[in-house]
Amino acid sequence: MEVEKAKRMDTKLESEGAEFLVLGNLLIQDIPSYKTYTNMPGYDLVATSPEKNSSVRIQVKSRYQTNWDGFIINNLDADFVVLVTLNRGIPNRKKKFPEEVNVREPNFYVFPMDYVLKIRDEENSWGKITKKRMIEFERYENRWDLIQNKLSGMDKQSNYLMELTRKIQ
Repeated sequence: MEVEKAKRMDTKLESEGAEFLVLGNLLIQDIPSYKTYTNMPGYDLVATSPEKNSSVRIQVKSRYQTNWDGFIINNLDADFVVLVTLNRGIPNRKKKFPEEVNVREPNFYVFPMDYVLKIRDEENSWGKITKKRMIEFERYENRWDLIQNKLSGMDKQSNYLMELTRKIQ
């Protein structure tokens, strides 16, 4: 008897939506930004500062399920990674799960690339960064100011982020 392989869920629309959610948040934060052409290697969005003649490249990663366990990143050619946890629950669930895995509003984590480089496991051939390696990742939630500071040339992170970086090393 042949074992049937679990069919992978198609989340293309959701991942495109995540890019637009990040773009919308950047624009609301008064950060001029645009979406790149499809299949631009390494990044999905570009945030700009016309006054400072500067820009940053942003790669958007999204997780569909509420109980996400990490994300995969192979191309590190960006300045920031914004992880969007869409929190759409658990698809095709047959049993009851705790309340914390139900559908809820998305979360946005704005990670500077140096943080991503420090937490990734170079031994992982998939390029997956597991949630347990993401030390104090909650501190990066909605940190659009990190992008604003980089664009304005004031990209020195706050003291606690500098301290956090030292802890990771």
